[in-house]
Amino acid sequence: MPVDPTAATTRSRLLDAAERLLTAVPYDDLSVRAVCGEAGANPAAVHYHFGSKESLVAALLQDRLEPEWSDQLDTLQAGPRTVTDIVEAILDPLIALQAAPETAPLVRTLAQFVLTHPRAPWDSRWFQLDVWTELLTATVPGLDPDVARRRWRFAFGLMMTEFAAPREISPDNVAALSDFLIAGLAGLPKGIR
Repeated sequence: MPVDPTAATTRSRLLDAAERLLTAVPYDDLSVRAVCGEAGANPAAVHYHFGSKESLVAALLQDRLEPEWSDQLDTLQAGPRTVTDIVEAILDPLIALQAAPETAPLVRTLAQFVLTHPRAPWDSRWFQLDVWTELLTATVPGLDPDVARRRWRFAFGLMMTEFAAPREISPDNVAALSDFLIAGLAGLPKGIR
């Protein structure tokens, strides 16, 4: 079935409008009516194209941020890797995006959104916990998938807490965060604990 070009254009306008509005207001203050008004769309357009405000913002974040790290993560998934490689593949692009004035608001929105919507409707594979769980269990020999999932929940919670703040993370804090994530995701052997 061919895609309706008007629908695709409306969807793009809604994403652009939401992005512009989120530079000025936090997610909780974003209104569907304001997004539709900013996009010059019917008041029901967000619900038609996305189903909800939560799904609109999830689609926006995936659309804008996933291209920044998906190629690197695809390469990581395909080959040998360490936990350090995984952490760097996540942190490095987020830090670069946070440092750029045009993308910093999206990183903050992502962080705030993930912290307040842990069960958000992500469609993109790199935004889904199961993909990260599989990557970690394939990297750390003998790691139980349930343990890996819990480690990722803590890791993402910690990362998003740091990126939700309205300031850039200092280089010292980036180094500490990276070290902490690597240690936590890899885990210590029981004899060392």
